[in-house]
Amino acid sequence: MDNVSRDYLIRLLEKGKRIDGRKFDEMRDIEISYDVSKHAEGAARVKIGDTEVIVGVKLEVGEPFPDKLGEGTIIVGAEMLPLSSPEFESGPPSIDSIELARVVDRAIRESKAIDLKKLCIVEGEKVWMVLIDIYTINNQGNLQDAAALAALAALKQTKIPEYDGKKIDYKNKKDKLPIASLPIECSVVKIKDKLLSDPGYDEEKMMDARLTVGITENGEVCAMQKGGKGVLTADDVEMIIEVSLKNSEKLRKLLK
Repeated sequence: MDNVSRDYLIRLLEKGKRIDGRKFDEMRDIEISYDVSKHAEGAARVKIGDTEVIVGVKLEVGEPFPDKLGEGTIIVGAEMLPLSSPEFESGPPSIDSIELARVVDRAIRESKAIDLKKLCIVEGEKVWMVLIDIYTINNQGNLQDAAALAALAALKQTKIPEYDGKKIDYKNKKDKLPIASLPIECSVVKIKDKLLSDPGYDEEKMMDARLTVGITENGEVCAMQKGGKGVLTADDVEMIIEVSLKNSEKLRKLLK
């Protein structure tokens, strides 16, 4: 439903209703498809309602960071394709696409989702580089949660190609990526005094503030990102974390 006025949306919320009939803490239907690319080391498509994102994972051999000579590296990039929204344009990465990638990266990195030490080939010289590429296919709100879930689904499917010290054999893949944690991201927006999980397109456009929370299997918060110009109170944050814990358990069960 497009071009809904903020006044109409607020009147609905004051009656305890959302545009699509969901409860305030309810997510849309979620669908995960695996192995959607034959050329990636891991790939997945996630649909949350009509929002759709594809993530592909490629592995390359490179040099480690100077301060982490015995660890592999993670690089996350996001491309908001013009086909997914009339608001997205071709060209250099936008602020929104940079934020999308960074927030996905942060939860994976801070939760130590990948055992990077196991991606070391020769300490100080060669390591596996995990390249996570996010592509938006359709934006109907909450690309962040869709991208984060698709990244995890793709990483879980990723296999490491054979490497003889000189050349990578992408046709032969055997070992799985060493996954140590599954950090689920859940986003909640605030409109006036209402908190809404998994915001749809109109809700996201008219939000006062947004908070994305990354949560591990142990129920620990590993990352947070605030968006919007509005204020979130301490009580708001506490409630958002509480509902995000509940929704993260549902999302984690959907991962193979």
